[in-house]
Amino acid sequence: MANALPDEELMSQVRNGIGEMLGVLFDRYQVPLFNFYCKLTGDRTLSEDLVQDVFFRILKYRHTYAVGTPFRAWMYQIARNARVDHFRRSRPETALEPEMSPVVHHPDFAQQDQEANLLHRALMHLSEEKREVLILARFQELKYSEIATLLGCEVNSVKVKVHRAVQELKETFQRLERGDSLQQHSEGAGWPRPGSLQ
Repeated sequence: MANALPDEELMSQVRNGIGEMLGVLFDRYQVPLFNFYCKLTGDRTLSEDLVQDVFFRILKYRHTYAVGTPFRAWMYQIARNARVDHFRRSRPETALEPEMSPVVHHPDFAQQDQEANLLHRALMHLSEEKREVLILARFQELKYSEIATLLGCEVNSVKVKVHRAVQELKETFQRLERGDSLQQHSEGAGWPRPGSLQ
């Protein structure tokens, strides 16, 4: 049964022209990809469009998939490229605001809702590089080796990046929880310059 097959076997079949196997992969990864994009962009509609674009690209570029390559790492590389291409083509209509409503609501649990809101705001205060590596590692649960492949760096470098991102997220979350103003911080006072991270 197709649902029991590993990702790599399904993708090999898609590569060989059995297009219906893409539907099984779509069922597996539609929600994780949507959450990945939502946490990165804060835009649900854009996230839905990007998920569709990823699966279109998987089908279009199926012949570039090397049999035996971990599918998730390959898919997230396509996902990263799709997002970069989108923003290269068109500037976002509205700038990302840390106060945007959280991606996930818990209407029955006020405390959880408040914490989700703070976490989302804290995440949006991180630099894009830190936010992406944190989402891949903690929310999408990619292995460090998979992230290293995606980013083109060593596993130890990924560990450092994730550690720094977690520390900054924790500090930012605590500051938001206390009600501290992050205005000065978000305007660049404490942000690393592009390329300054290892």
